[in-house]
Amino acid sequence: MASPVNDNTAEQIILRWDTTASEDARTRMIFESDREEINRYLQAVDQIQSSMNLTTLSDEQSKKLNNAIQISMARLEDEFRNILITNSTPIETEPLADSISLTPRTTPRTSSFRSDSPENEDSSNGRNNESISKISSASFTDRNERSVTFASCRSMNSIREQDLLPSESISDLRSIAERMIAAGYFRECVQVYGSVRKSVVDGSFKKLGVEKLSIGDIQRLEWEAMNAKIGRWIRAAKVCIIVLFASEKKLCKQIFEDLGTTAADDACFIETVKAPANQLFNFVEAISISRRSPEKLFKILDLHDSLQDLLPDIDDVFDSKPAESIRIQAPEILSRLAEAARGMLSEFENAVLREPSKVPVPGGTIHPLTRYVMNYISLISDYKQTLGELIISKPTTGSRHCDFAAPEMDFDEHEGQPPLALHLIWIIAILQFNLEGKSKHYKDNSLAHLFIMNNVHYIVQKIKGSSELREMIGDHYLRTLTRVFRQAATNHQRATWIGVLHCLRDQGLHSTGSFSSGVSKSALRERFKSFNAIFDEVHRTQALWLVPDEQLREELRISILEKLIPAYRSFLGRFRNHISDNYIKYSVEDLENGVLDLFEGYAVSQHSRRRSQ
Repeated sequence: MASPVNDNTAEQIILRWDTTASEDARTRMIFESDREEINRYLQAVDQIQSSMNLTTLSDEQSKKLNNAIQISMARLEDEFRNILITNSTPIETEPLADSISLTPRTTPRTSSFRSDSPENEDSSNGRNNESISKISSASFTDRNERSVTFASCRSMNSIREQDLLPSESISDLRSIAERMIAAGYFRECVQVYGSVRKSVVDGSFKKLGVEKLSIGDIQRLEWEAMNAKIGRWIRAAKVCIIVLFASEKKLCKQIFEDLGTTAADDACFIETVKAPANQLFNFVEAISISRRSPEKLFKILDLHDSLQDLLPDIDDVFDSKPAESIRIQAPEILSRLAEAARGMLSEFENAVLREPSKVPVPGGTIHPLTRYVMNYISLISDYKQTLGELIISKPTTGSRHCDFAAPEMDFDEHEGQPPLALHLIWIIAILQFNLEGKSKHYKDNSLAHLFIMNNVHYIVQKIKGSSELREMIGDHYLRTLTRVFRQAATNHQRATWIGVLHCLRDQGLHSTGSFSSGVSKSALRERFKSFNAIFDEVHRTQALWLVPDEQLREELRISILEKLIPAYRSFLGRFRNHISDNYIKYSVEDLENGVLDLFEGYAVSQHSRRRSQ
């Protein structure tokens, strides 16, 4: 340890390291010398500071000591800066982002998007047309086709501070800071620290890919770009809060804690991280108040969950008075994200109700809107924990606009179900209501019934295919939907086959009105001609119609065969001997094969099932 020094010796040591007077002092750093030299300089500074506290100093002595202090503080500031620069390197954030241990808050959420969308040729409906087209342009695939996983995760309690500088460097920095603050150079010390460490933190932060965007910039982003930026934010936020900012706070405490009467560690920490922290939170705040397009809902929920999971860590990291503005910003943004999510669900409901497409889908198959809506609400059920907390009131039934029809809905039938479940039921109800309107654009009434059958059956299968969705919707409403598609199937058969079966009645075929009085061959010929023509037309058209669900298609065919084949077999048995085989176009086997052609969605030759002569 260096021997004690007096004022003259201390002044000489300080002046020897004055960069304005010595070339050697300009080219060498004290804290890169041996430890004895470092301690000698610090002891000289301590001696000068101690002497300045004496009340018996002459003006000349006071002037000399003040000069020595100014020179020493300028030197220590340079030393402080050099130690920081020499030992500071940006944290490698990419490996950290990959290695942070996380556990899912809920079941991993999975979603992907594709560009198929409902026909949207009616542009008279301005805002709503734009809204649903935006939804549809990002249509969800069926759940078994999804490819990209987004998991909302909770950090495993969770701060992961790193040692940013060697312990010896930290000790030296603290020694310098203690003397600068004691001499009244607190602001200079903080500025030097902040300028160096801000640059380092900014370098680490920049690698995480969080861009500085205004609300206007975010409004103009294409969906794919926004999707990617939100994903990067979620990843970056976890690294920033639990590693980057937490480590900076630890370093500030190691250097500045308990030095002087001011909380120097808090001041230095905020000076260092304020800019990246504000940029981080401003991005999600801009997202929270941007336009509430329904396709953004699930990313908003991912943001909400990520921010909510980080709140305890944010409170820990930004627990000081200088950090208060950042600390209180997070729950405020969380509240806005929650409100945005509620607004997006409402926008989605309104958009489904008002989706304007009028061009019938070919063959009465499943409408793209049905696929989209059911995959959307399947994802809603994946987020039921979060949305269950955010959705606290039941839906407002009816349209926001008095000039637009909406279905009637009595939620008393679903008493006891949570508000989120009621919203899902309401969405299905307005989807069904919209589909009923679309079915009226089919010129063939039978095809309109097939369209309703296909779409409501698809709704039922999607509900049954998800245990969470089925639990939320409830068996009562599921039975209601099942009755709807079965009734539509019955209506389809009646509209199609009543004319065919009408040809197989006995009335009008007997010469004098009684079976025993003889058969009118001319009437019988006309009857077979009518039957053949009607069946040909049904076979030709309904082979082009499509029932995409294989089991439903088979059930429909079996139901048709159960009615058609016994009636035709009986008719042939009664009248075959009364007419030439030339008028009997179909055998029973031909009819069976013809019915098997139906609902495949492609043309079949009228003669492909004709009985061989």
